[in-house]
Amino acid sequence: MKNKLNTIIAFSIAFVITSCGNEDKKVVADNTPAIAVKTSKVETNGSSPFLSVSGKIQATNSAELSTRLMGYVNKVHVNVGDKVRKGQLLVSINNTDLQAKRAQVNAGITEATAAFNNAEKDYKRFQNLFADSSASQKEMDDITANYKMAKARLEAANQMKNEVNAQLAYSNITAPFNGVITGKNVKEGDMANPGMPLISIETPGSFEVVAMVPETEISDIKTGTTVDVVVNSVNATLKGKVTEVSTSAKNTGGQYLVKINLDKTDATILSGMFTTVQFPVERKSKSSMVLIPTEAIVTNGQLSGVYTVSQSNTAILRWLRLGRTFGDQVEVLSGLNDDEAYIVSAEGKLYNGAKISVQ
Repeated sequence: MKNKLNTIIAFSIAFVITSCGNEDKKVVADNTPAIAVKTSKVETNGSSPFLSVSGKIQATNSAELSTRLMGYVNKVHVNVGDKVRKGQLLVSINNTDLQAKRAQVNAGITEATAAFNNAEKDYKRFQNLFADSSASQKEMDDITANYKMAKARLEAANQMKNEVNAQLAYSNITAPFNGVITGKNVKEGDMANPGMPLISIETPGSFEVVAMVPETEISDIKTGTTVDVVVNSVNATLKGKVTEVSTSAKNTGGQYLVKINLDKTDATILSGMFTTVQFPVERKSKSSMVLIPTEAIVTNGQLSGVYTVSQSNTAILRWLRLGRTFGDQVEVLSGLNDDEAYIVSAEGKLYNGAKISVQ
């Protein structure tokens, strides 16, 4: 009986183990919907033998207006896009304390003027008396000193008035030239601080391009050189002429600033548009530069990466080592080859192994 019971228990255990093994072998179907994504091929600068660098359009004549005072903004008289004339009032800053100081200075000028006029009369009278030997040398010296001190006090009072007037000028921000308002950084009630940009203004219609040229190529860039400027956002190629070539890269990370004055064009270009400047000089560096848009970069702490597409249509996060930034693109030093595709945008949150559908 005991042997029979042991046999039944052993058979039951074997059945359970067999059943578990069969369940483990069942494959669960993945019914997760695929995430729609858009991909792009890696761009390189190695297709042309001529030097091409990224640049940015800016107005030839522009200014960031600020103040030397600290005070509350009483009123902003313009909005972004408004056309303004030279001398037009743009921003009013509270200047009550300066008005009180100017009143004190004016009172001081009145007092100093009266004292000076009285000292001047005494000085002229004692000059006549001294000429007739009716006044001593000591008396003449005292009157002369008193006259000079009164004159100096009047001059000091007038200079104080000039100082107050100069400070008052910074409480009323005016347009330095005819132009268009491109930025407004304050509103009524804000505190304006010295050096803080308040209003941006530029003259429309006249543009230049600022480009950064690597140190290996800068020696071939000369002023007066005619270049092609490609503006992808408006699908136009413009002509320009090099007007400035920097001789120092101290504050630009090893790249040299070059300015190109754009010719007049009917194309609708605006400040801030990114460009590709094509110089008529052969590139010395033959290596291809891998560039991808900054919007495709995924960051996690100090790490930067991009999602790529696997052969089974799943997303794979690839960590990268990045280099310099050129406008809206960044250089990839390692982690991505020039024959690979990466995901630019996705209609849903991506993660490693996510099913994707390339649109």
